[in-house]
Amino acid sequence: MGKKGIETLVGLFVLLGMAGLVFLALQAANLGTFNSGETYALLAKFDNIGGLKVRAPVRSAGVTVGRVASITLDPKTYQGVVRLQVERGVQFPADSSARILTSGLLGDQYVGIEAGADEKSFAPGDTIKQTQSAVVLESLIGQFLFNKAADAGSATAPPPPAPAGAKK
Repeated sequence: MGKKGIETLVGLFVLLGMAGLVFLALQAANLGTFNSGETYALLAKFDNIGGLKVRAPVRSAGVTVGRVASITLDPKTYQGVVRLQVERGVQFPADSSARILTSGLLGDQYVGIEAGADEKSFAPGDTIKQTQSAVVLESLIGQFLFNKAADAGSATAPPPPAPAGAKK
Protein backbone atom coordinates (compact mmCIF):
# COMPACT_ATOMS: atom_id res chain seq x y z
CA MET A 1 0.00 0.00 0.00
CA GLY A 2 1.43 3.36 -1.02
CA LYS A 3 1.72 6.55 0.94
CA LYS A 4 -1.52 7.96 -0.57
CA GLY A 5 -3.47 4.83 0.45
CA ILE A 6 -2.32 5.13 4.08
CA GLU A 7 -3.16 8.84 4.15
CA THR A 8 -6.64 8.09 2.79
CA LEU A 9 -7.24 5.44 5.47
CA VAL A 10 -6.03 7.78 8.20
CA GLY A 11 -8.36 10.50 6.87
CA LEU A 12 -11.32 8.10 6.89
CA PHE A 13 -10.44 7.02 10.43
CA VAL A 14 -10.35 10.66 11.59
CA LEU A 15 -13.72 11.37 9.92
CA LEU A 16 -15.29 8.33 11.60
CA GLY A 17 -13.88 9.46 14.95
CA MET A 18 -15.34 12.95 14.48
CA ALA A 19 -18.72 11.49 13.50
CA GLY A 20 -18.64 9.35 16.65
CA LEU A 21 -17.90 12.39 18.81
CA VAL A 22 -20.79 14.33 17.24
CA PHE A 23 -23.10 11.37 17.90
CA LEU A 24 -22.00 11.16 21.55
CA ALA A 25 -22.44 14.91 22.02
CA LEU A 26 -25.98 14.74 20.61
CA GLN A 27 -26.84 11.80 22.87
CA ALA A 28 -25.44 13.55 25.96
CA ALA A 29 -27.46 16.68 25.19
CA ASN A 30 -30.71 14.72 24.61
CA LEU A 31 -30.66 15.83 20.99
CA GLY A 32 -30.01 12.39 19.58
CA THR A 33 -33.57 11.77 18.47
CA PHE A 34 -34.55 13.59 15.34
CA ASN A 35 -38.22 12.70 15.68
CA SER A 36 -40.23 15.45 14.05
CA GLY A 37 -43.59 13.66 14.31
CA GLU A 38 -46.85 15.28 15.27
CA THR A 39 -47.09 16.35 18.91
CA TYR A 40 -49.53 18.13 21.18
CA ALA A 41 -48.86 20.32 24.21
CA LEU A 42 -49.75 19.61 27.83
CA LEU A 43 -48.99 21.84 30.82
CA ALA A 44 -48.05 20.74 34.33
CA LYS A 45 -47.41 22.95 37.38
CA PHE A 46 -44.89 21.88 40.02
CA ASP A 47 -43.89 23.46 43.35
CA ASN A 48 -40.27 22.46 42.70
CA ILE A 49 -38.85 21.29 39.37
CA GLY A 50 -35.44 20.38 40.81
CA GLY A 51 -32.89 19.95 38.02
CA LEU A 52 -35.40 19.37 35.21
CA LYS A 53 -34.19 20.80 31.90
CA VAL A 54 -35.71 21.69 28.57
CA ARG A 55 -35.58 18.69 26.17
CA ALA A 56 -35.74 16.25 29.09
CA PRO A 57 -37.74 13.14 28.21
CA VAL A 58 -41.39 12.63 29.06
CA ARG A 59 -41.90 8.94 29.85
CA SER A 60 -44.79 6.68 30.59
CA ALA A 61 -44.13 3.11 31.75
CA GLY A 62 -40.45 3.68 30.91
CA VAL A 63 -41.16 4.55 27.26
CA THR A 64 -40.24 8.01 25.97
CA VAL A 65 -43.45 9.60 24.64
CA GLY A 66 -42.36 13.23 24.40
CA ARG A 67 -40.03 16.02 25.52
CA VAL A 68 -40.10 19.03 27.85
CA ALA A 69 -40.60 22.04 25.56
CA SER A 70 -40.24 24.90 28.05
CA ILE A 71 -40.06 25.74 31.76
CA THR A 72 -41.38 29.05 33.10
CA LEU A 73 -42.42 30.54 36.43
CA ASP A 74 -46.07 31.41 37.03
CA PRO A 75 -45.94 34.98 38.46
CA LYS A 76 -49.17 34.50 40.45
CA THR A 77 -48.65 31.11 42.09
CA TYR A 78 -44.83 31.01 41.95
CA GLN A 79 -44.94 27.49 40.60
CA GLY A 80 -42.84 26.09 37.80
CA VAL A 81 -44.93 25.66 34.66
CA VAL A 82 -43.60 22.85 32.47
CA ARG A 83 -44.83 22.65 28.87
CA LEU A 84 -44.69 19.10 27.53
CA GLN A 85 -44.73 18.05 23.87
CA VAL A 86 -46.31 14.59 23.72
CA GLU A 87 -46.52 12.40 20.62
CA ARG A 88 -49.93 12.71 18.97
CA GLY A 89 -50.41 8.93 18.90
CA VAL A 90 -50.27 8.76 22.72
CA GLN A 91 -53.47 10.00 24.38
CA PHE A 92 -53.53 10.09 28.18
CA PRO A 93 -56.75 9.93 30.23
CA ALA A 94 -57.79 13.26 31.77
CA ASP A 95 -57.12 12.02 35.32
CA SER A 96 -53.48 11.11 34.64
CA SER A 97 -50.75 12.39 36.95
CA ALA A 98 -47.25 13.75 36.31
CA ARG A 99 -44.18 13.41 38.52
CA ILE A 100 -40.61 14.59 38.19
CA LEU A 101 -38.41 11.52 38.55
CA THR A 102 -34.68 10.82 38.44
CA SER A 103 -32.89 8.23 36.31
CA GLY A 104 -30.95 6.30 38.90
CA LEU A 105 -29.59 7.79 42.12
CA LEU A 106 -27.87 10.84 40.65
CA GLY A 107 -29.05 10.72 37.02
CA ASP A 108 -30.92 13.24 34.90
CA GLN A 109 -34.47 14.15 35.75
CA TYR A 110 -37.47 13.51 33.54
CA VAL A 111 -41.25 13.84 33.67
CA GLY A 112 -43.11 10.59 34.29
CA ILE A 113 -46.78 10.42 33.39
CA GLU A 114 -48.91 7.78 35.07
CA ALA A 115 -52.07 7.07 33.13
CA GLY A 116 -55.38 7.34 34.91
CA ALA A 117 -58.63 5.51 34.22
CA ASP A 118 -60.88 8.30 32.90
CA GLU A 119 -62.59 7.69 29.57
CA LYS A 120 -62.02 11.30 28.50
CA SER A 121 -58.49 12.16 27.25
CA PHE A 122 -56.47 15.35 27.54
CA ALA A 123 -57.03 17.88 24.78
CA PRO A 124 -54.07 19.84 23.38
CA GLY A 125 -53.16 22.64 25.79
CA ASP A 126 -54.81 21.04 28.85
CA THR A 127 -53.17 21.20 32.27
CA ILE A 128 -52.32 18.08 34.23
CA LYS A 129 -53.89 18.75 37.65
CA GLN A 130 -52.25 15.99 39.69
CA THR A 131 -48.52 16.62 39.93
CA GLN A 132 -45.72 15.64 42.29
CA SER A 133 -42.62 17.81 42.54
CA ALA A 134 -39.04 16.66 42.30
CA VAL A 135 -37.38 15.08 45.31
CA VAL A 136 -34.37 17.26 46.08
CA LEU A 137 -31.54 15.16 47.51
CA GLU A 138 -30.08 18.07 49.48
CA SER A 139 -33.40 18.61 51.29
CA LEU A 140 -33.66 14.94 52.21
CA ILE A 141 -30.10 14.90 53.57
CA GLY A 142 -30.75 18.11 55.51
CA GLN A 143 -33.93 16.69 57.07
CA PHE A 144 -32.14 13.47 57.99
CA LEU A 145 -29.25 15.32 59.66
CA PHE A 146 -31.62 17.67 61.48
CA ASN A 147 -33.66 14.75 62.83
CA LYS A 148 -30.53 12.86 63.91
CA ALA A 149 -29.20 15.97 65.67
CA ALA A 150 -32.54 16.46 67.44
CA ASP A 151 -32.59 12.79 68.50
CA ALA A 152 -29.01 12.99 69.78
CA GLY A 153 -29.77 16.20 71.70
CA SER A 154 -32.78 14.67 73.48
CA ALA A 155 -30.89 11.44 74.31
CA THR A 156 -28.02 13.22 76.10
CA ALA A 157 -30.15 15.77 77.96
CA PRO A 158 -30.51 15.13 81.72
CA PRO A 159 -33.95 14.02 82.89
CA PRO A 160 -36.20 16.85 84.05
CA PRO A 161 -36.20 17.46 87.86
CA ALA A 162 -38.94 15.81 89.89
CA PRO A 163 -41.74 18.06 91.13
CA ALA A 164 -41.24 19.52 94.64
CA GLY A 165 -43.96 17.44 96.31
CA ALA A 166 -43.14 14.12 94.65
CA LYS A 167 -41.95 11.10 96.65
CA LYS A 168 -38.84 9.18 95.72
